[in-house]
Amino acid sequence: MLSKVDRALFVQQQALGLRAHRQQVLASNIANADTPHYKAKDFDFASALRDALVADGQGSLAMTVSSPRHLPGHQDAGSPRLLYRQPVQPSADGSTVEMDVESAQLAENSFHYEAGISFLTQQIRTLQAALQAQ
Repeated sequence: MLSKVDRALFVQQQALGLRAHRQQVLASNIANADTPHYKAKDFDFASALRDALVADGQGSLAMTVSSPRHLPGHQDAGSPRLLYRQPVQPSADGSTVEMDVESAQLAENSFHYEAGISFLTQQIRTLQAALQAQ
């Protein structure tokens, strides 16, 4: 029974984890806005979520082993590949952080995170109501 509940909430769990990680990445960009030659980073949320969900339906990716003595493992789906953001208007000190872009991305990500929390809360309430009705 617990595995069914886990499966029902798995997509939202992965999405919220990625949203939280992206919030940290964007906050790091803003914190380093005055750091010379700092390169702003971000990741494509849609492809990161797709990658987290594909591998066997459980969000884990098989790792390649080059020796029979290696332990089998899985790659953490919550750590997407970070890419450098291309600046619209590069700064004189070489930093690619643009505060208006970063602030907009941070606000949008926060909105989606809060919406995900609301959706997950409603899903849990629906499951609780179904369990109590039985």
